[in-house]
Amino acid sequence: MNDRTPISLSKKQVDIPEDFIRHIDEIISHYPVSKRSASLMLLHAWQERFGYITQQAVEWIAEKLELQPINIFELVTFYPMFRLEKYGNTHIRVCRTLPCALAGAYELHEKLCKKTGAQGDPHGPLHSPDGEYTIEFVECLAACASAPVLMVGDELVEKVTTDEQIESCLRKGK
Repeated sequence: MNDRTPISLSKKQVDIPEDFIRHIDEIISHYPVSKRSASLMLLHAWQERFGYITQQAVEWIAEKLELQPINIFELVTFYPMFRLEKYGNTHIRVCRTLPCALAGAYELHEKLCKKTGAQGDPHGPLHSPDGEYTIEFVECLAACASAPVLMVGDELVEKVTTDEQIESCLRKGK
């Protein structure tokens, strides 16, 4: 007996392009035994297409997979690669694990925020007022020997210690 009460995060209509719906249906077809197994793939596809996961996305994906929205929302909030808010055009991730912290990662983060005007909840991603930059701390970027390191988009930048290197990192995203 299923005694769970369905939940709804919102009732807004979501306009989904036809080509994206076909793409999603194709992904789901790879999981004939259990549609639920396609959950992470659909979340990745949505974020790749739209930039972040909205409440409406959670509901839409849940409906496509015949699940409750909470089943999708728990994945979005568990995995740190999923974003619940729009990020800037340039996404900068600063490693804060011990080698990078000792090499100046916190000072690097502070300088980046100062130069871009990025602000917000200090425990989450910080956004520049113009929407160009999102800066956040992350755990280990696997380049401890060349600390401090950061990523601009998908590009790893090592030994970032000078103002000139910081300026160069900010230009990379543009």
